[in-house]
Amino acid sequence: MKIFIYILITIALGLVLYNMTQLNFSSPFEGSSSTALIGILASSCVIVLLAILLISKKIAKKAR
Repeated sequence: MKIFIYILITIALGLVLYNMTQLNFSSPFEGSSSTALIGILASSCVIVLLAILLISKKIAKKAR
């Protein structure tokens, strides 16, 4: 499970990097830049949630 979570984090990080290349920094809320901005936000949320899952698994392991 731990390896699978790390793979998902890597994929989400790749999506953040890809969407950053699609982002137009002069007008980030127009056209395809808004889609890229939403993709960056969603991928960042996935990374945070998976990090929370990893930490909660470590806490549960120590609580036994």
